[in-house]
Amino acid sequence: MELEHKALLEELVAIQGCASDEAGMRDFILDYVHRNCANWKVQPSVVCGDGFQDTITLVFGKPRTAVYAHMDTIGYSVGYSNNLIRVGGPRHIDGTLLVGSDSKGDCEVELMLIEEESGENQVTFVSDREIDRGTLLSFKPNFRETEEYIQSPYMDNRLGVWVALRLCETLENGAIVFSTYEEHGGNSVGNCARYLYETYDLKQALISDITWVTHGVVHGGGVAISMRDSMLPRRSYLNRIIDLARESGVMFQLEVESAGGSDGSVLQKSDLPIDWCFIGAAEDNVHTPDEKVFKSDIVSMLELYNYLMIHL
Repeated sequence: MELEHKALLEELVAIQGCASDEAGMRDFILDYVHRNCANWKVQPSVVCGDGFQDTITLVFGKPRTAVYAHMDTIGYSVGYSNNLIRVGGPRHIDGTLLVGSDSKGDCEVELMLIEEESGENQVTFVSDREIDRGTLLSFKPNFRETEEYIQSPYMDNRLGVWVALRLCETLENGAIVFSTYEEHGGNSVGNCARYLYETYDLKQALISDITWVTHGVVHGGGVAISMRDSMLPRRSYLNRIIDLARESGVMFQLEVESAGGSDGSVLQKSDLPIDWCFIGAAEDNVHTPDEKVFKSDIVSMLELYNYLMIHL
C-alpha cells in the first residue's frame, strides 16, 4: 500500500523537537504553511508569536471544532557525569543512538545502561567527545517502510502533525492547533483553547495523537476513538462522534483505557467548557526508536478527521 505524501511524514519525524525545544518544528510548519496554503481550499489566518510561545494556531473560515496536534517529542537531557535524564517517558534501551547539537556542533551518542549494586540501571551514554551539560538528545532518525506499515522514531506525534497538515488542504471551517510540551506535563493547550473560546466561541476539540496497540486495539483495525484514558470525555460529545464515525463508513475501533493522557487531559482540567475526544492510529513499540503504525490505520485516521471536521 502506497501512502500519499509519505515524504512529508519522513521529513517531520527527522526534525528534532523534544518537549521545551519546539522552535525548529514551529519554523518548519510555518514555512510549510507559507509554501502550500495558496493551494488549499481556504487560506487560514495564522496565530503565533508573542503570547503564544512556540505554538501555532491556524483558523479556517468560521471554526466550530479545533484539532490539537502536539509538536514535541520525548528524548533526554544530558546531566552531570554523562547521565541521561528523561524528557517525557522514553524507554531506556541499551545501544540506542541519540542525536543533538551543542556549542561544538552536531553530536551522536549511544545510550548505555550500567547496572548498579542496588540492581537499578544508571542511564548514561558513550561519545567520542564531551557533550555540553543540558543538551537535548533525540532518537536518531531511522524511517522504514513495508507494504503494510511505517516504522520510525516519533510516529508519536509527528503522525498526528502530518494528519493535521493534510487536513489543511480541504478544511473550510475549523482550527488547527500545533501545541507544545505535551510529552512533559502539558503547557500550551489551555492558552490556545482560551484564545479560540474567547475569539470564536469554539467549544469542541479533537486530539490528533497516536495511541497504543493493546489486546483491545489492534493494527489494521482502523483509527481508534478513545472512549477514555486517565480522563473521561463528556459522554454526549463522545456519542456524537461515534455516531458520525459509523455514518462515515471509515473503519474505526473503540479504545477504553485506565491510564495515559494527552492534550485532552489539559482541556478537561481547565476551567473552559470545551468538549474533547482523542482520535488516533495505534502504534507498537511505544516510546522507542521503532514505533510502528499500519498504513491502513493512517489512512482511516485522515479520512475520519476529514469527515468529522465537516459534520461535527
